[in-house]
Amino acid sequence: MDLDAALAVLAEEGAPNYRADQIRQAISRDFITAWDEASTLPKALRTALEERAPVRELVLEEQQYSQDGTVKARFSTHDGFPAEAVLMRHGDRHAVCLSSQSGCALKCTFCATGTMGLGRSLTKGEIYEQLLWAARTARDRNARIRNVVMMGMGEPLQNLDNVLGFCRLANDPDGFGLGARSIAISTAGWLPGIEALIAEPMQVKLAVSLHAPDDVLRTELMPVNKRYPIAELMGMLERYREETRRRVYVEYLLLDQVNDRVEQADRLADLLYKHLPGGHHVNLIWYNPTGSGLNASAPERVERFQAVLDKRRIPYTLRRSKGSDIDAACGQLAVKGAAAAARAAKRAEREPA
Repeated sequence: MDLDAALAVLAEEGAPNYRADQIRQAISRDFITAWDEASTLPKALRTALEERAPVRELVLEEQQYSQDGTVKARFSTHDGFPAEAVLMRHGDRHAVCLSSQSGCALKCTFCATGTMGLGRSLTKGEIYEQLLWAARTARDRNARIRNVVMMGMGEPLQNLDNVLGFCRLANDPDGFGLGARSIAISTAGWLPGIEALIAEPMQVKLAVSLHAPDDVLRTELMPVNKRYPIAELMGMLERYREETRRRVYVEYLLLDQVNDRVEQADRLADLLYKHLPGGHHVNLIWYNPTGSGLNASAPERVERFQAVLDKRRIPYTLRRSKGSDIDAACGQLAVKGAAAAARAAKRAEREPA
């Protein structure tokens, strides 16, 4: 959904200013799927909008339903790139995990999305359209979206302009009206993006995937660590905390006999006390199978890891991801076709008109 294009149609058609508010209402509150559903607009204007700024740019290819109430949607863009979004139910609250890119370039070993390669970044409208799908689906359950997490396909901070453009659409009090603190942006540690967020007035949450307390192991799990090692990452997070006063959420995926030893829990605590005293919260994540050869930590190892964090007074939450039975849990999003679509797009650019 390209709201800017829709507003441009209004200007081209010489529509009065109040039509802009009606458009925002129709898209962001009524969750229309086609302009014909916007009954407050005159028919001629609806026709012009449908022709030049359709409500749906993404094609909904498939929906899957988990036993725990999670719903996964697979979309394709107008140029053939796949993307997925996941709607999760936590009691009477609903949250949605959105993709910022089709595929991902960072190739974290535990994440299925990295096996896709990078297709392309998604526009702010394509990200927003995923949210609108989730809002319609939640509405059918007499529920509302309470939280948005940019933790789906892609590295959001490599697509920061579009991600922040989406966040402003979601946060717009005259539109979707979601509080900025109900939006979380997750990064594998892309430092230029974190630095840009320091100057961002919108108070979105920052979540950082750490997953190891030392460079050797983190580089093995996350190749981005070669470019931005832990000392540089933690230094940037320290600066982020000092200048914004916002808490940093640290993601730590528990992998059996890889990063779940008690001494590793102690090293994690040391890092947080040194760089983010009083300004952190750890999300321990139960690993979901992705075909990587890695396994979830045994329950007794998780308990020992937690005991160290308890002793060191590190605030944390142990999180079990939703939707693993439909490959919708953390790290499981993967659709074939992103790399092939990217190659096709490059060939089309090279071919003469």
